[in-house]
Amino acid sequence: MMKWMLPVAIALATGLGGCSVYREATSSSSPTNVRWQSVATSADRDRIRDWRKAWDEALPLARKADARAVAAEPLLFDPDRALADAALPQGAYRCRTFKLGAKGTAMRDFTAYPWFDCRVADEGEVRSLHKVTGSQRPTGLIFPHEATRQMFLGTLVLGDETSPLRYGLDADRDMIGYVERIGPKRWRLVFPRPRFESVLDVVELVPAT
Repeated sequence: MMKWMLPVAIALATGLGGCSVYREATSSSSPTNVRWQSVATSADRDRIRDWRKAWDEALPLARKADARAVAAEPLLFDPDRALADAALPQGAYRCRTFKLGAKGTAMRDFTAYPWFDCRVADEGEVRSLHKVTGSQRPTGLIFPHEATRQMFLGTLVLGDETSPLRYGLDADRDMIGYVERIGPKRWRLVFPRPRFESVLDVVELVPAT
């Protein structure tokens, strides 16, 4: 199966003597007529197939943990809220992450993080999305899918790492999600069953200006 290398500065992380050595990839071109289904791993296709089950499990737990916070964002936490023209325009965004449903005992069933910086760039037939600041930073490609939903494939960059892993290299870092527009100049990126901490992650995105 083809593993598409992101059309920006992508790196392979290789353990060496207890540290990570990053090597820049040489490919900088965008995919041509590539469907996200042909790029996604089988594990990620399974995760996105069960997106509704993830919502059904995570949302009641989040409401029980903090009913007021969930009720304050009815559009953001409505699984069926999806407007036409889902594509994210290129530019700078403010983004904030909500984790719904705890995975393990170290997390709460509802966790809201502050605003960070994200950026969307036009890569030709696809767009790239990068969370620029914060300790957990999704980075990847947004593929066309349908009028109300776009698909995200990427990897998770952690801590002080400066480059992402290639998608498909480490299942624990691989990310799959979907983008929906939920209001005027307001989008969300939903990650069903991320590998760490939560049952469902919801990332809100609004233009920075």
